[in-house]
Amino acid sequence: MRRLHPSPAGVPTDGELADDDLAAAYALPPGRSVRVDFVTSLDGAIAVGGRSAGLGSPGDKRVFRVLRALADAVLVGAGTATAEDYRPVAADPAVVRLRAALGRPAEAPVVVVSRRASLDPAGRLAAPSTVLVTCAAADPGRRAALAGAGVGVLVCGDADVDLRLALDELAARGIEQLVCEGGPSLLSAALDAGVVDELDLTISPALVGGEARLLDRTLADVVRPRLLQVLEEDGVLFTRYAVGA
Repeated sequence: MRRLHPSPAGVPTDGELADDDLAAAYALPPGRSVRVDFVTSLDGAIAVGGRSAGLGSPGDKRVFRVLRALADAVLVGAGTATAEDYRPVAADPAVVRLRAALGRPAEAPVVVVSRRASLDPAGRLAAPSTVLVTCAAADPGRRAALAGAGVGVLVCGDADVDLRLALDELAARGIEQLVCEGGPSLLSAALDAGVVDELDLTISPALVGGEARLLDRTLADVVRPRLLQVLEEDGVLFTRYAVGA
C-alpha cells in the first residue's frame, strides 16, 4: 500500500506502508469522534450478493482492522450486523494483536443501533461486550431478553433512536471514538444528525449496479466532505475525508 496524497516531506509516495505506518496515517487526536468506514464500487454499490466482501481486498481488510484497533467501539446498524454475521471484536486475532501493539485492551464493544431492538438474544453478539442502542418504542420484552443475555441496553429517544443522545451516553461510559461500519440507513441518519466527523471510503475498481448504495435516501442538506488522504493498492483507493467543521 502506498500514499498518493498528501506526501510528507522526505517520504516517497511509492513507499510501502507497514502496519505502524497505517495506524499513524489513520490516528486521531484525543476526544470524541465518529468516523465512518465503507467500501463501495465505482458506481456507489456497497455489496455484491448482499455482502461487502465481494468488493473487499487485502488492503481493505488491513484498513478495516486498523480502524477497529484504533477505536473505542464499533458502531453498526442491526441490519448490517445480521447480514455480515458480526462477532465481538476480540474474536478477530489480527485486531487483538494490533490493539495490543497500540496499548489498547483486546476487547472493544460492538454498539448496535436498532429502533426495534432487532438483535438476537441467542446470537453471537449477545455478550457483555455488546451495547444495544434503541428507543422507548422498542418492545420491552426484547429489551429485557437482551439485557438478560448480558447486553448493555441504552434507551435513547422515544419513537426513534436519538443519535446525539446515544453518543453522549456512550461518552459518559468512556466510549468516545467510534468507527461506524454501516449500513446506509445508519449513515444517512448520522449525517442528518450532524454527528459524523470523518468518512473513510474504500473505492473498489468495480461496477456492480443494483439498489444497495452508500446512502439509502436524500439527505436533509448536501454534505461536502474535505479530502485529507488517499492511499492506493492494486487499483483500490483508500480515501479519508473530514466531514463538517
